[in-house]
Amino acid sequence: MDRELSVALDAVPMTPNGAFDLTDLATTRAAFRAQAESAADSSPADPSVTVEEHLASSGGPTGRTNGPEVPVRLLRPTTATGPLPVLLWFHGGGQVLGFAAQDEPWLTRLAASLGCAVAAVDYRLAPETPAPGAAEDGFTAYQWLCREADALGLDGTRIGIAGQSGGGGIAAATALLVRDRGGVAPLFQSLTYPMLDDRNRTASSHEITDIGIWDRSTNLLAWQAILGDRAGTEDVCPYAAPARAADLADLPPTFITVGDLDCFRDEDLDYATRLRAQGVPVEFHLYPGAYHAFDLIAPDSRLATAFHRTWFDYLARRFDAAPVAA
Repeated sequence: MDRELSVALDAVPMTPNGAFDLTDLATTRAAFRAQAESAADSSPADPSVTVEEHLASSGGPTGRTNGPEVPVRLLRPTTATGPLPVLLWFHGGGQVLGFAAQDEPWLTRLAASLGCAVAAVDYRLAPETPAPGAAEDGFTAYQWLCREADALGLDGTRIGIAGQSGGGGIAAATALLVRDRGGVAPLFQSLTYPMLDDRNRTASSHEITDIGIWDRSTNLLAWQAILGDRAGTEDVCPYAAPARAADLADLPPTFITVGDLDCFRDEDLDYATRLRAQGVPVEFHLYPGAYHAFDLIAPDSRLATAFHRTWFDYLARRFDAAPVAA
């Protein structure tokens, strides 16, 4: 383990079941929200970025006709001119924890740095909403952005899909839904240590058992909440677990990053390899000595700094790229 990350990990409060005790989901959700809200309150306000609250609705020939409205928090740099590129963002939390505003302090910095908008999706969580409900929310939010881009001052030809951890899995599932249902293709998908495979059969899934940050036991509980008795069976569709997709062709250019000490390491590497084999441009980064969510737990470490620099550079390059044809 990287030394800086090890020091940061020592400061993380641990229960007997790790940092995230999914055996007591209500208590863990409350603690997770309180911690995120405390971090947000301690961050100085940035007047250069505004936050708007919207409700994304389905509509059009490819949208759901009876689905619920999906809350979206839209961050926008106040000084940026012209229609803005936009990052459709899905927060982490294993699809059972978290909320759209949890990442606002650093998403604000991202929006200000890149001159882009960020649309953070408050998708429904499991087990209250089993998969693929969260991906359906992602599809609704994406289609809404495409329809309303002009009215919102956004560039509908420059929408990227991105997510982190459980949200990375939802981002990947959303990209699959957009491809399969038609419509304007995303400019890219950016998947940060994404949660992709409910089968938990890779070497890294069996290796990572005692770090405390989303180890195998936590991941098994999360997938049980997401899928119930379907977890690990043949009754799982790609929109619930993107690694189940046999056909990965015609997906947008993809950025994937993961730590070497992350239980998702091998499923992410396999996804990247299969994407590239089916003709999708892929940029893959594996960080040695890094555990799950290393950039959040040790944001000032050299590895986190290197990752953020690399990721921001990728986003800048993709937003500057020519639009992807529908």
